[in-house]
Amino acid sequence: MGKTSTLGPGAVIGILGGGQLGRMLAMAAARLGYKCHIYSPPGDNPAFDLAAFNSAASWDDIEALRKFASSVDVITLEFENIPVATVAGLAEICPVYPSAEVLELTQDRIKEKNLAVKLGIKVPDFAAIDSVDDLERHIEQIGTPSVLKTRRLGYDGKGQCVIREGDDLAKAFDMIGRQPAILEAFVPFEKEISVIAARGRNGDFVAYDIPENRHENHILKTSHIPANISDKTRKQALEIAEKLAVAMDYVGVFAVELFVSGKNGDETLAMNEIAPRVHNSGHWTSAACTISQFEQHIRAISGLPSGSTQRHSDAVMQNLLGNEVNALAGLAGQDGLFIEIYGKQEARAGRKMGHVTKITAKTVGN
Repeated sequence: MGKTSTLGPGAVIGILGGGQLGRMLAMAAARLGYKCHIYSPPGDNPAFDLAAFNSAASWDDIEALRKFASSVDVITLEFENIPVATVAGLAEICPVYPSAEVLELTQDRIKEKNLAVKLGIKVPDFAAIDSVDDLERHIEQIGTPSVLKTRRLGYDGKGQCVIREGDDLAKAFDMIGRQPAILEAFVPFEKEISVIAARGRNGDFVAYDIPENRHENHILKTSHIPANISDKTRKQALEIAEKLAVAMDYVGVFAVELFVSGKNGDETLAMNEIAPRVHNSGHWTSAACTISQFEQHIRAISGLPSGSTQRHSDAVMQNLLGNEVNALAGLAGQDGLFIEIYGKQEARAGRKMGHVTKITAKTVGN
């Protein structure tokens, strides 16, 4: 079987990254008859527990990467903070989805915002910041409150700070490590939503119903499905996701995080960021849909037809952070609760250790 053809049972899928998303992708692949080979630097890699093959090596170990790429039929990734050069080198040996070009775009918040502007997608006012002088100049234009974020490698609120009137700008720049950054206008949003969508190798686009996401300390705590938004807003959110997928020539599952401002049918959307992977706010699909986001991603990168995104239930997904995972026995005694524990070694405060999804109602016709 050629490495560009549709994969049949027994094919090997390479996954870059050994965390919980890689673990759940490996489970979905196994149900379709695929084997997985996980590649990740040494450390706490819970995905290793569920893969047929594992490689613990650094992102710049050329020989290990070459052996890995030669052993699999297609490669994907579980998180976006992988060196672009690593992914580009692997792509010379084996197909990689999403591509190095997509990774380079989504790793840089300025490039990501520029793409949205080019496509006519509303984003908060923003400016590139490389020095305190830049920050002083652009804060006058963008105003306060505003948010200063590193251009690269930030997640779950890391690498960012809010700037309010009168704040010490040099101190704010120090707080993010004096790294290349982006300054964004603060959006007075009513709610946050995300679109979990997939695009196949043949260009087919599908998307799940839209969750409403609630954060605590910058970490996603719950996703409520469906989001309390108008039909018009729902349609616009899906259109934004499809525009981005086509423009990036994306293959696989991805998420678009959006701010919703206004209410009572008078809503507007602004894009926050793109995640080029399966996403925390899509975990509910494992419990409330026939085809989860994880299986959808495996289908897309393997050349299989897209699966249905229809949900059979309303649901609420809640992350289990830190020691909350120790409540497993009590959670297991609750009816209608889908439990997923990630198998991580240390339950640090704020660390995502698992999630639960509560089925709240069956949808009409089910």
